[in-house]
Amino acid sequence: MGIYEMLALIALGYVLKKLVRNEKPFQLINLFSTRILLTLFVFGNVASKDLAYLISIRTVFVYVFLIIALSLSLSYIYARFFVEDDAWRGALMVLSTYPNTAAMGFPVASLFLDDITPAILYSTTNSLVMLPIATFIAAHYSSGKASVKKSLIRAIQFPPTAANLLALVLVFIGIRLPDWFLNPVKEIGWWSIPLLLIYFGSIINLKEFRLRHLVEVGLFRSVIPFFFVLLTLRNAPPEMFYSVLVESAMPPAIMANVILSHYGLKAEEGIGVTVVLTLITLIFFITLKALGF
Repeated sequence: MGIYEMLALIALGYVLKKLVRNEKPFQLINLFSTRILLTLFVFGNVASKDLAYLISIRTVFVYVFLIIALSLSLSYIYARFFVEDDAWRGALMVLSTYPNTAAMGFPVASLFLDDITPAILYSTTNSLVMLPIATFIAAHYSSGKASVKKSLIRAIQFPPTAANLLALVLVFIGIRLPDWFLNPVKEIGWWSIPLLLIYFGSIINLKEFRLRHLVEVGLFRSVIPFFFVLLTLRNAPPEMFYSVLVESAMPPAIMANVILSHYGLKAEEGIGVTVVLTLITLIFFITLKALGF
């Protein structure tokens, strides 16, 4: 899916919401896309991998963990000392660590590369790691900092997370499901992406947008990871460098906002920040490409 298609679907959702003026159809779209289609998409993609594939990731795999650790630890430390609202603390950590590496990352990476395979590896690995982490953080902070056990149970009750963990278990114990089963599951599940884009467009609302929130999320989600990769990976092969650079600096994922919405955790504030930061990021990378970077 290209950048213009992605923007068109978001715009379609926004226009449809203005025409329909009823939240219920879009809530049904959200439930269907996250509870069913996204669950199939996550399971099909993860279960189709094997240990050899995970090992082949190497540098990309390492940087996924480095970027997650960097963004999560810094946003946690900042939130603990400078954010009084517990709900925004959790939302800030989710938004800072869950980037849009697929729907937006792939088209942006293609601006710099003909082969975006490393970007696909980064995105897949990032999704494997971040889905359970983000749902755990959201479940924990939305429940008034319940016990770790209760937060884990709430996180696992989110169907895509359960599907992700089940698929990982199958991969690690060496059970490979047949392609005649996995391929249709992935193809059907893929439709969660355009539906989520439409849903995202339908809930765009800048009334709760806060400049401070934009600065906070932008710093931990995009600025710090961008310069970290720029300084530490610049001698790597171009396909590796540009893939990791682009993917590490992407704005928050639509899925991050879906998780916040699912757990009632500052979703409107998160959406406002995500919309503005997405536009800034697009302009930034398009400008870099125009300048011959």
